[in-house]
Amino acid sequence: MATFTNQAAILYNNKKVTSNIVTGTISEILAAVKTAVSPEYTAGEPVTYALSLTNSGAADLTGLTVTDDLGTYTSGGLTLTPLTYEAGTITYFVNGALRPAPTVTAGDTLVITDISVPAGGSAVLVYSAVPNEYASPEAGSEITNTVTVTGQAITGVTASATIPAASEAELTITKSLSPAEVTGGAPLTYTFDIANTGSAPEAAAVLSDTFAPVLGSITVTADGTALTTADYTYGETTGEFETTAGAFTIPAASFAQDPQTGVWTVTPGTATVTVSGTL
Repeated sequence: MATFTNQAAILYNNKKVTSNIVTGTISEILAAVKTAVSPEYTAGEPVTYALSLTNSGAADLTGLTVTDDLGTYTSGGLTLTPLTYEAGTITYFVNGALRPAPTVTAGDTLVITDISVPAGGSAVLVYSAVPNEYASPEAGSEITNTVTVTGQAITGVTASATIPAASEAELTITKSLSPAEVTGGAPLTYTFDIANTGSAPEAAAVLSDTFAPVLGSITVTADGTALTTADYTYGETTGEFETTAGAFTIPAASFAQDPQTGVWTVTPGTATVTVSGTL
């Protein structure tokens, strides 16, 4: 809603007298609401947005342009865009009815043209964008995404949606054995390297495996520290092995933004579990 002011003056006998200042408001006939359907973001995983446009006027609004800034922000003198439009995802509804997809031009901004909103009616645009290498993965970070609607006496109606970075662990695991060739009765060690690329540590992960052939007289370590039998279960006849929740912790990843490029890099948190025994 825009405001305006006005003041009058009267001139007489080489004098000037001014009136009081009056203030008025101009109500836009178009209202916009932008919503992030996804509750949080993770780099590389699409975020769905919905833009709702409502026309309270008595005439149709046609030929409107919607410009989405894709979360553009500045950092260290750089202008960075943390969202990339996912091509082909736009869906356009007018008064609840599906319409042909509008024209989209995507780059550092997303421009959607030739949008119509009927008198007393509504239009909804739904589309997805993917957090890219300029989206901070750190816990507590967020992306604020703003759209501006212009055209046909619409001077610039805006709407924003803010979405936080996911605060959770993201684990991968790699298994290796040593030595690769053994004889019966010889020692064998399985090594489990666990990496966490997420922004939160994981202290309740459970590692499980079934050793075939079955290992005897096993010893277990986590990051070089011996685990006790309270930290795991093992079936010496079945080879079934499982750690208890809380037996070890995988720390959160660390993150850094390159001051020259603005690109975020991830250094995973790691934990290593070994199980040694004899065949």
